[in-house]
Amino acid sequence: MKTKIKQLLLTVVFGIWLVSAASAGLAKRIDGIISQSSQKKVQFSIHIIKANSGKTVYSHNANKALVPASNMKIITTAAALKYLGPDYEYKTEVGLCGDTLIVKGSGDPLLGDKVTDAKYGRDAGWIFEDIAAKLKQNGIKAIRDIIVDSSIFDDERVHPNWPKKELNRWYACEVSGLNYNRNCIDITTKTAGGRVDVFIEPETDYVEIINKVRPIQKGKSAAGAYRGQQPNKIIVRGKCKKQVGPFAVAIERPAAFFGFLLAENLARAGINTEGQLIEKTLPLDCNVRILAEYGTPIADCLARCNKDSFGLAAEALLKTIAAYTNADKKNGGWAAGRKAISEYLLGLGIGKDEFYIDDGSGLSSKNKLSAYIITKVLFDVYKSKDWVLYKNSLAVGGIDGTIGKYFKEKKYKGKIFGKTGYIDGVKSFSGVCNSSGGDYIFSILANNANGRTRTAINDIAKAIVDSE
Repeated sequence: MKTKIKQLLLTVVFGIWLVSAASAGLAKRIDGIISQSSQKKVQFSIHIIKANSGKTVYSHNANKALVPASNMKIITTAAALKYLGPDYEYKTEVGLCGDTLIVKGSGDPLLGDKVTDAKYGRDAGWIFEDIAAKLKQNGIKAIRDIIVDSSIFDDERVHPNWPKKELNRWYACEVSGLNYNRNCIDITTKTAGGRVDVFIEPETDYVEIINKVRPIQKGKSAAGAYRGQQPNKIIVRGKCKKQVGPFAVAIERPAAFFGFLLAENLARAGINTEGQLIEKTLPLDCNVRILAEYGTPIADCLARCNKDSFGLAAEALLKTIAAYTNADKKNGGWAAGRKAISEYLLGLGIGKDEFYIDDGSGLSSKNKLSAYIITKVLFDVYKSKDWVLYKNSLAVGGIDGTIGKYFKEKKYKGKIFGKTGYIDGVKSFSGVCNSSGGDYIFSILANNANGRTRTAINDIAKAIVDSE
């Protein structure tokens, strides 16, 4: 009996020694990576834990709050799962109130999104074709007004702390209760016969294009779009040898954009619109006859948010959380979303002075998180019944998303699941690594980052996979 107890004790002690040795080896390797001369001026916050126990295996300034960039999306998506649930679905409704066509937005960030449509085999503009078909099936040949209701969100469509010079970029597009095509148009310039033509997709008169692109015969082509003083007056400048683009440009007032496209498509389908396009909250006395409902599951939103770092999805999720905390389930805004997400973190035992939430996507440099907070959130999801759904939303090293081009070596491919982040001076990476010793949850935040910091971050992830 004593012999068996002694053997068991030796086994336990030996197991602990192995774990300690592995942790020490990992720590030495990571310390070496972040102490490289090229990284000495970089501020790192790093935390790595065993996923099965939550035990820390490596820590470097783990509680230091830094700007997280798009790693903010990890917090937003985890909070969305907590508040909305894994079965939540965005539902955009289209119906008739008398002879007025009604479109009631749900805040769906993926309506008309090319990636999502490709996933389901849908052609561009499919929703407008379907609405036209539904009207014809009901014998409707003409409508009066089109009302677009985006009141599930407030009308603060641009976050005040986003970089002003980048508001025409796709990643800084406006956030509306009714979104379409990433709230962007795609612009292409082509040179033929000594002149440059500008093409937009979807083709629409909602925007006015001012063509300032000049043709060239030599040199590199380059073109960009700039907003004029008038809303949706877009000036395209640059030089074009053959073709530039397509490149995405954010438009203004997305709900009206959807309504305008709808009117144009109905006209092409032979259904006349005889009145006005009106953006307003649906009147309470309007008894709407629903013609169609278009749904997007939260799983698709999480994947676009985490795999592809689609900012509109993150901001829509934040504002949706906000709307559902309001009594009338409307008017979701950043302030209420920040409050709800902060309460989620406080509920995990994180101190209110340890973080600051400003937006949902991480585009704002006012956000502050530590690596410890991010691993705490990931550990919370890891322990929940929603982990498989959430893990499937993360980019997979060497396979897809923002880390599809990294970790292609056989040793690492398919073993690293995570969310990257990047804004000026900031690089980040958090997620889960599979190793022979089990799963490790990690978070790596780097401020004052430089051109080689991404390589250093990736090397840390590789070191985790290599650990046993």
